Amino acid sequence: MVRLNVVLKPGSFKDVDQLLDALRFVISGTRLEPGCLGCSAWSDPDMTVHYVESWSSESDMRQHVLSPLFTSLLAIVESLRSPPHVQFDFVSASRGLDYVAEVRKEQFE
Repeated sequence: MVRLNVVLKPGSFKDVDQLLDALRFVISGTRLEPGCLGCSAWSDPDMTVHYVESWSSESDMRQHVLSPLFTSLLAIVESLRSPPHVQFDFVSASRGLDYVAEVRKEQFE
């Protein structure tokens, strides 16, 4: 799995609303792309805007990075005065409650 995390700092509450509107346009198309596990955006009370995408594989993320929707995302990010924080997280494994059971079982062995 690959996760893209973008943190943006717009200058005003009006800018936050405009930024979220632009990101919603990107989100609606991104969610329809093959391999997309999720895509969302939200703002914090301090006017920080978060944008997150999750992809099932690096190959799917690569295809997305080459897409017109990602070009739109880049344009949105580059339109801000403050530099964005952009991070790609490559997750090699995900586990659920089986991990909890394994760790707790080891405690009693």
